[in-house]
Amino acid sequence: MPDSAYVITGPTSGFGRRTALELAGHGTVVLVGRDAAKLDDVRGSIESGGGKAVSVVCDLSDLAGVRRAAAQIIELGLPIAGVLNNAGIFPNRPGANALGWDLAYATNHIGPFVFTEILAPHLEDGTQVVFVVSAVEDPDRKAATMSGFRGARYISAEASARGEWVPGGSKLPGADAYATSKQCNLATVLAFARETPRLRFNAIEPGFAPGTNLGRDANLFLRLLSKYVLSPLAPLIKYWTNPGTAARVITRVLTGESDATGVYYDEKGRPMRGSAQVHDPAFNARVVAETRALLKTVPARAK
Repeated sequence: MPDSAYVITGPTSGFGRRTALELAGHGTVVLVGRDAAKLDDVRGSIESGGGKAVSVVCDLSDLAGVRRAAAQIIELGLPIAGVLNNAGIFPNRPGANALGWDLAYATNHIGPFVFTEILAPHLEDGTQVVFVVSAVEDPDRKAATMSGFRGARYISAEASARGEWVPGGSKLPGADAYATSKQCNLATVLAFARETPRLRFNAIEPGFAPGTNLGRDANLFLRLLSKYVLSPLAPLIKYWTNPGTAARVITRVLTGESDATGVYYDEKGRPMRGSAQVHDPAFNARVVAETRALLKTVPARAK
C-alpha cells in the first residue's frame, strides 16, 4: 500500500542502504542508525527520487537509546507494515558497551531484541518483522567452516554479555561473538513466531557479500578487490551475493503477502534450515528467556 511504512535499522551502507532505497517504492521508510549525517544522506537519496523517509538516530548497543528510538517511532503514528532488523557489526577486536557488555552481542542481539519487543505491541496484525541473520551460526555449514568459523558458541545470555563462549571456537578475531549473536537473532525469530502468532516473524540469510562494511577492517587492496571484482561476480557463486541482489530478496520477503511465520530464508528467498541447536524449541525459548532475565538486571538509569 502506498501509505505503508517500513522501519529499517542499519540503512546507511551495504545491504541496508540498498534495501532502504528499494523499500522507498513501497512506502515511507523509517531509517534507524547511529550516524545522523549518513541517515540524512540516505533520506536525501530517497526524497530526491520522490519517496518519503524519516531519520531516527539510534546506537543499538545503547539500551536507553534503543528505547528512545522505539518510542520516537511509535509517536510518529505511521502505518508500519514491516520492520527490518538489519544492523550488525563484526568487530575484529573485543569491545564493550556502556554496561560493559560485549559490543557485538549487545549491538547484534540485545539491541534488536529490545527494539522489537517495544514495537511489537504497537504493530498491526500481520506485520512482517524480519531479522537479517547469518549461516555462520551453523557448525555444519561447510562454507562457513572453510572460512574459519566454528558455529555459535552460546553458553548463556549472561556469559555472552561477558564475551564468554563455548571453548574450542574459531581463531578468527570476533568470529565466535558474531556467530553467537546471529544465532541468538535466529532463536529470537523462532521463539517470537510461537509467542506472538498475530505478527509474522521471519529471518533471512542474505548471503556472503564481498565489499560490504562487515569487511571494512580489511586492508585497502582486499577492500578494492572485494568491491570491484568479487562483488559483481558474487550472484554467480553459491551462497554469495551483492548488496543490490540481496536488497531485492530482502524487500520481497519484507513486503510479501505470505502468512508464513518462523521461516528462515536463504539468499535467494527460499526456506532453509539453520543449525540443529537453534531449531530446538527448548533452546530458542531459553535464549529468549535468558535475554529477558539479563535485561532485568540493567539499572533503571541505563534503561
